[in-house]
Amino acid sequence: MQIDSYIAVTKAKAKLLDMIRNFDDREDTIAITKNGIPKAIIMSMDQYEAMCETMEIMADKDIMKQMWASVKEVQAKKPLLDLEDIL
Repeated sequence: MQIDSYIAVTKAKAKLLDMIRNFDDREDTIAITKNGIPKAIIMSMDQYEAMCETMEIMADKDIMKQMWASVKEVQAKKPLLDLEDIL
C-alpha cells in the first residue's frame, strides 16, 4: 500500500477533522509521524475493509491455489470459459 502523505502528530491533532472529511472526496493513506518517524496510518474505512478482504483471500490457501492456477492458464494462453457456458 502506498502512503500518499505524511503529517506530524502535532499537526494531525489540529487537522484530524479536515483529514477525515477529505476521505469523502479521495482515498488517501496518511502516515502520522512522531519525531519524523512514521508511527501510525490513517485511511478511509473503505480502504481498510478492502485491505482486510484482500488479506483474508491471500490467507486462504485454496483460493490462492485456484488463482495461481488461473494465472498459469492465462499465461499459457489456454482458452477461457465464458460464465454463460458454465451456468
